[in-house]
Amino acid sequence: MVHFGNDWDEILSGEFEKEYYLKLRAFLKSEYLSHTVYPPMHDIFNALKTTAYQDVKVCILGQDPYYRPHQAHGMCFSVLPEVEIPRSLQNIYKELKDDLGIPIAHTGYLKKWAEQGVLLLNTVLTVREGEPLSHKDKGWEIFTDDVLRKLNEKKEPVVFLLWGSPAKKKAVLIDNPIHLKLECPHPSPMSASYGFFGCRHFSKTNAFLLKNGLTPVDWNLND
Repeated sequence: MVHFGNDWDEILSGEFEKEYYLKLRAFLKSEYLSHTVYPPMHDIFNALKTTAYQDVKVCILGQDPYYRPHQAHGMCFSVLPEVEIPRSLQNIYKELKDDLGIPIAHTGYLKKWAEQGVLLLNTVLTVREGEPLSHKDKGWEIFTDDVLRKLNEKKEPVVFLLWGSPAKKKAVLIDNPIHLKLECPHPSPMSASYGFFGCRHFSKTNAFLLKNGLTPVDWNLND
């Protein structure tokens, strides 16, 4: 049984007994035994373990985890301290600097954001080494869709940052008018220049939070 250690335990309690998840679990057991899979098994749900449901005020929705060694640790776009900052995250930092004047971070570890209520969620939570999207359509999308539906039910406003095509497809799940949906291309080097740069999602997020009486996110990771 998956244990989050916060209110997600109750909110998602029935999910792990459903047929799709039992099939997904069997698939993952085989994958972890026969291949190198990221993130490590005990890190798969780090985003939900770190950011309780009641605390979520922003949800950044990525695609699937980094597929190179030592990168993925269960939070979208984040890498552990001392790990080289991936190019997608470098582009996120460039946009942050252009948008809010925040200096480029020296670390790729985004736990400080998560601890402020930024849920760092991928649409797919695992991947085989060297094979992006290798765990697509195995059941994770059903699980993360349910997470998004639960967030849509929140009575407090949430900002959803939907980056890239897989994330933007989830916009239909967010129909509660109290929330804010912001969509743009993925920050990947292949697509960042087509609308991620200049999206100003960070300043728009904080303006929305302030307007709704919520504390803005301190995006600066250098202090």
